[in-house]
Amino acid sequence: MENGIVDGCANFSALNCIDLSNPDIEQSVSLLKQACLDCGFFYVVNHGISQGFMEEVFAQSKKFFDLQLSAKMKLLRNEKNRGYTPVLDEHLDPENQVHVGDYKEGYYIGVEVPEDDPEAEKPFYGPNVWPERDQLPYWRETMERFHREALDVARGVARIIALALGLDDNFFDKPEMLGKPIATLRLLHYGGQVTSDPSKGIFGAGAHSDYGLITLLATDDVVGLQICKDKDAKPQVWEYVAPVKGAFIVNLGDMLERWSNCIFKSTLHRVLGNGQERYSIAYFVEPSHDCLVECLPTCKSEKNPPKFPPILCRTYLGQRYKDTHADLNIYKEHQT
Repeated sequence: MENGIVDGCANFSALNCIDLSNPDIEQSVSLLKQACLDCGFFYVVNHGISQGFMEEVFAQSKKFFDLQLSAKMKLLRNEKNRGYTPVLDEHLDPENQVHVGDYKEGYYIGVEVPEDDPEAEKPFYGPNVWPERDQLPYWRETMERFHREALDVARGVARIIALALGLDDNFFDKPEMLGKPIATLRLLHYGGQVTSDPSKGIFGAGAHSDYGLITLLATDDVVGLQICKDKDAKPQVWEYVAPVKGAFIVNLGDMLERWSNCIFKSTLHRVLGNGQERYSIAYFVEPSHDCLVECLPTCKSEKNPPKFPPILCRTYLGQRYKDTHADLNIYKEHQT
């Protein structure tokens, strides 16, 4: 089961589906809670972003990745983690990716904060890096619109999560949480030139859990994402997640696992390349820079005390990014 294949057939995970247009909120809470206790992954449909617009975002993403590498490297990610990440830049599973990083390239887009705004001095806030308009017309406008609409979807999902944890539905809407979030859109492209081989440590994206609250993932129709429901199992069992047209695949992040005192799971996942080109769009949702992540009142008791000390969001995220991305000085040395 190392590859998620049994007797030549792909093994797919059965995930719950949450309909954001469903008026029966109790049913949505029940389905989501079951998913969060089981595997931390679920689908979200009828989320309010039109299929036509989703297709436009994918088309604009492809236009960027089709540029020459030299043009993309002019937009290399900066210290704020905005901009282009080349193939092998990210190294998500160093224990198994012994020699190389991830066989994918990406592009980070965060909440736009003007350079002269005092908030821009904080590590995860600031202006984005954008391609020239004459190079990619309407690219910025498309991505900024998607960023706004995806944040609305994330807030809707977070309200159901709050109810599933026994909190008020607006718990995560507070200014220090999703009122002023660190929300990051990441366009991803798996080139297809390399076929993954877990036995040799070759992956599209190495095994990892996400850092923040939740992640929304839109994919094309090429299979590649796998999840491992029990990271401690020997051997680990990996299952594919089927792409569903028009749906987001949603997974919980490590911060929510900390907040919930491990009641809800942040699940290991990875991407295997099969020789086909693949595009996906991830939207990572974290609380504000100054949010203190500590055990929720509904998730602790005398018999179940907090398992983690409180930590500031900026401290936690800063370390995770540093642990998984190449030092930018590598690129500067190469350019000189």
